Amino acid sequence: MTDLPIHAVLPDLLAALRAGPNAVLVAPPGAGKTTAVAPALLAEPWCGGQVLLLSPRRLAARAAAERMAALAGEAVGGTIGYATRLDTKQSRATRVLVLTEGIFRNRIQADPELAGISAVLFDEVHERSLDSDFGLALALDAQGGLRPDLRVLAMSATLDGARFAALLGAAPVIESAGRSHPLTLRHIGRAAETRIEDAVASAIRAALADEAEGDVLAFLPGVGEIERTAERIAGLPPHIAIHRLHGSLDPAEQRAAIAAPPTGVRKIVLATSIAETSLTLEGVRIVIDSGLARRPRYDRAAGLTRLSTERVSQAAATQRAGRAARQGSGIAYRLWEAAAMASLPPYDPPEILEADLSALLLDCALWGVTDPASLRWLDPPPPAAIAEARTRLAALGAIDADGRPTPHGHAIAALPLPPRLGHMLVMAAALGWAGAAAEVAVLLSERGLGGGDADIETRVRRWRSERGKRADAARALARRWRGLVGGAAGAGAPGGGAGGGAGDAEAIAGCVALAFPDRVARRRDAAGEDWISVGGRGFRLDPASPLARAEWLAVAETQGVAARARILSAVSIDQALVERLLTDRVAAVRSVSFDPATGGAIARRERRLGAVRLSGGPDDAPDAAAIVAALLGGVAAGGMGLLPWPEEARATQARAAFAAAHGGAVPDISDAALAESAAGWLPPLLAGRRRLGDVEPGALAGALDAMLGWDGRQALDRLAPARFASPAGSSHAIDYAAEGGPAVELRPQALFGLSAHPTVAGGRVPLVLRLTSPAGRPIQTTRDLPGFWAGSWAAVAKEMRGRYPRHPWPDDPAAADPTLRTKKAAQRG
Repeated sequence: MTDLPIHAVLPDLLAALRAGPNAVLVAPPGAGKTTAVAPALLAEPWCGGQVLLLSPRRLAARAAAERMAALAGEAVGGTIGYATRLDTKQSRATRVLVLTEGIFRNRIQADPELAGISAVLFDEVHERSLDSDFGLALALDAQGGLRPDLRVLAMSATLDGARFAALLGAAPVIESAGRSHPLTLRHIGRAAETRIEDAVASAIRAALADEAEGDVLAFLPGVGEIERTAERIAGLPPHIAIHRLHGSLDPAEQRAAIAAPPTGVRKIVLATSIAETSLTLEGVRIVIDSGLARRPRYDRAAGLTRLSTERVSQAAATQRAGRAARQGSGIAYRLWEAAAMASLPPYDPPEILEADLSALLLDCALWGVTDPASLRWLDPPPPAAIAEARTRLAALGAIDADGRPTPHGHAIAALPLPPRLGHMLVMAAALGWAGAAAEVAVLLSERGLGGGDADIETRVRRWRSERGKRADAARALARRWRGLVGGAAGAGAPGGGAGGGAGDAEAIAGCVALAFPDRVARRRDAAGEDWISVGGRGFRLDPASPLARAEWLAVAETQGVAARARILSAVSIDQALVERLLTDRVAAVRSVSFDPATGGAIARRERRLGAVRLSGGPDDAPDAAAIVAALLGGVAAGGMGLLPWPEEARATQARAAFAAAHGGAVPDISDAALAESAAGWLPPLLAGRRRLGDVEPGALAGALDAMLGWDGRQALDRLAPARFASPAGSSHAIDYAAEGGPAVELRPQALFGLSAHPTVAGGRVPLVLRLTSPAGRPIQTTRDLPGFWAGSWAAVAKEMRGRYPRHPWPDDPAAADPTLRTKKAAQRG
């Protein structure tokens, strides 16, 4: 075997595991930890059973097993084997089994004692996947209660060794220096307007021209970007081979991307972040890093997990660049400026802090733990996420009120599926749809099967006729899952569905609806672009999609913000089937709402499925209290101005505001105060009314009067009298809402003989006198009547005598008798 850097510290590691059950191994990329440690444990005296090596990805698990078997001179499946969801090679002779973290979680749940297992090795734990964190928590719990002899080893290239050592009970930390090869970093940047595919393609061509030898590994965020980049670099010389590397490829294509190319051929590998760790790509000396990654992010507000394109972390960028120097000197081209490195997040956040924790909570309940916080975590699950997961599991009927698993929960958990899909498979089996449910579950779990069409039914049909190892393995997985719920294959259906026809379409649609009842959606525009879901979320769909013509969709996958998420996959479904499957969610609803256009209450009867209206019409016998509540809500939203206030009531409000501003003990009856207390005084006035305009104006004035009370009315009359009595005996309303202050409008003749200016507020505020001609036209405004008599009155009187000769216009109005009569009428006595 080739001497690897890890061999220098293997004696220390073996000694640590002889002395205690746990250890932490820190080894940089290329040190050989993934392939060298597990076989080295087999000869240890405590290792009489199997060694499990957990890998974060299926591709890495298979590659690690094949590499170890090759180094041992054996075929994989002998001493060294692997187990993934779609592909397994192991036998009774297998001593080292490489398996994905999800497979391990299912295994330890089924057998908490891990009978026949001597050690569990957690590789690349720095990636902090939810399955890895949970598997480690379960392994430590089993070790503490059932298997004190079980060895647990945490391994990583970039590991916070101290934190993991503390989690593993002050376990020793063994560090490998690794093998160092020169690495050159070139930050070439990327213009903001340049598409990532164009920038990566340009960098690849430049690297091939600048570097005479070495294969190229380019990191792109997703499959779409990989394919578009491949299009842009088409036409390279024939000695350059282009490979893709992502999780949805056939194993043969993945092996070709990893393996060294034939002599004389240079290889370009276009990969997702799947190639960051755990894999050694033979011959790679050049890395092109887009600086982007596509990661699942759970939108708790929407209850959806969506793929988000994000900048890589500093740790991920270091891992990517290190791929170039695994086997010799290398060079890494980064599509960002060097100064931008500091702005990248240091690490990717642990998945447990962001993920949907439904499966975790159900697994904890099956483990006998109703509070996940009681397990040992590097980062405990957030309480809000646990509460949300508990609500979802209760809605599925998977846990009871105490958080314990129900029989249905046990049935769900027995399946190697997330709770939603497990629930679908169990419920569909009871309806005779086990085959279709298994197919839908595989299709939604494995990207790329049946193409990228948004229509799930179309993808199922395409997948049934696809050829290739991956399609065959997926069909075998569907048959295995169908068998777990006792389903028999339908006639003519490769995966066990109904084999085509209307019944098949109904089964597929029904299965999706069972898995995602809150995402069943109804079209709400003619183009089929806007949809409303049962759960209340708004969805968007490309109007050009054939699905846009459907009235109802069972939606499986969406992407984007909660309010306007884009539909990625769905299937058309009939309303009758929706109501049959979700009958327990259909409710008869009587509602009364306020119509701002008419100022009235609208009463309706409706049948609703969550946020979706199924049918409805007018309610001829609405609840009286509901009508009052709707009208009250209309006033709260639209303001007091919607009520038919009489002028006297508005005048009273203005008087009250004036009096309060001048020291009066007057209750606040402004619109704001009335709105705040409306629930106390307004309902009796609304009783029996259907429109706000039907409220009696006199009743509103009476309500204000009652609010003022006797003391308030006394203060109001004293400080802000409603009317002004003139010397001529006339009475005039005082406008307390006037812009210049309290104002009264009258003819000057009514004020003859008055030598002092009239006031309000206990003599502190002069009235604004708006003086008019006998015809009611304004002639003067004054706050100083004596000054007016002595000043401009002469000019006003001279002009008025010519216009209104029948009325008196004396030279000395302060000494004249007040009168509203003409001169002739006054002479007649």
